[in-house]
Amino acid sequence: MTGDSIWTAIGLMSGTSMDGVDVAMITTDGHGLVLTGGGAARTRSAAGAEIRAGFEKPRVLSRPYSAGERAVLRRAVDEAKPLRDRDARPRALAEAEAVVTAAHAEAVEALLAEHGLTASDIDVVGFHGQTVLHRPEERLTVQIGDGAALAERLGIDVVHDFRAADVAAGGQGAPLAPAYHRALVMSQRMDLPVVVLNLGGVANVTWIGRDEDPIAFDTGPANALIDDWIREHTGADHDEGGAIAARGHVQADVLADLLDNPYFSAPAPKSLDRNAFDPAPLAGLSIEDGAATLVAFTAATVAMAELHFPAPARRWIVAGGGAKNPTIMEELQKRLDAPVMTAERVGWSGEYLEAQAFAYLAVRSLTGLPLSFPTTTGVKQPMTGGVLASARRSAA
Repeated sequence: MTGDSIWTAIGLMSGTSMDGVDVAMITTDGHGLVLTGGGAARTRSAAGAEIRAGFEKPRVLSRPYSAGERAVLRRAVDEAKPLRDRDARPRALAEAEAVVTAAHAEAVEALLAEHGLTASDIDVVGFHGQTVLHRPEERLTVQIGDGAALAERLGIDVVHDFRAADVAAGGQGAPLAPAYHRALVMSQRMDLPVVVLNLGGVANVTWIGRDEDPIAFDTGPANALIDDWIREHTGADHDEGGAIAARGHVQADVLADLLDNPYFSAPAPKSLDRNAFDPAPLAGLSIEDGAATLVAFTAATVAMAELHFPAPARRWIVAGGGAKNPTIMEELQKRLDAPVMTAERVGWSGEYLEAQAFAYLAVRSLTGLPLSFPTTTGVKQPMTGGVLASARRSAA
């Protein structure tokens, strides 16, 4: 494969919020060329199929998890806590892995069907899987999902297990999206520095300067604690539109307890497990005050991330589910000294940014390019990663 090949890739993401599977298609060379919509130039894909370099509109889709599937995944997260072997699949994890693999296959199949595409139109699928345990200090990270089974069902090569090589080499294994964030920012020639903030279950930032390598790390919680709080008190999956938090009042003493954690002052790079923070200080609060305090906790820890940047950001671009929560967005703008805007404001797909990133990373994996860097995961040298599962395609 030549270094200037253009690939058609599908990326898949099921985040720590465990709400469903996002799937997105991009065309890319794995370097600076990333096309997610528009354009009319035609070229050849790495698999030989003729493709359009860019699409009339972004090709994306979301496949929600059912309530039963989410329950299976939550049991798997609980059962994963004592794991010491990343390949172990005790009963709940084995069941969850089957659920994850099937859901991701269905998501890809639905995207292909919606756009009249077949497996031969796609060069590679980037399959992140579902994180159930992340303890990089123990050189342990576990993402469930059967890459080989997915490749066989789809008839498309699959790159999976993206984090393991970095963790084995002493890195944090996360975040991995910074390479994609940098490609997007540089393609638009933005006034630098820029920070890309992803608000999934956990929040992470990518600081992008002019000449420096990107700096990236997890800042703290994003939606995970808020979603858990809402689920515990109402049974709902999340605080729709931030309405519950908007009615509450931040409890300063509880917020101070939550912020009293050595993680926030620890040097970057650093990363977190979904369940890294104890919600015990919230006990006794009303649902509204608890939600408001957790929103403030998320925003405050994002603001504290600025202490680790070489220079202040000129703008913050926010993606992920938290960008849809106006209460979080308002709290962020109060605490940050630069404009805060959604990814959509700059022409990106905030909801599908992580899925697009894993399509991009799959291509970089196949071409031997780095996925992680000393300034993003703390690994000693730039690292490629991912495991290739080849599809069993017929000669035709």
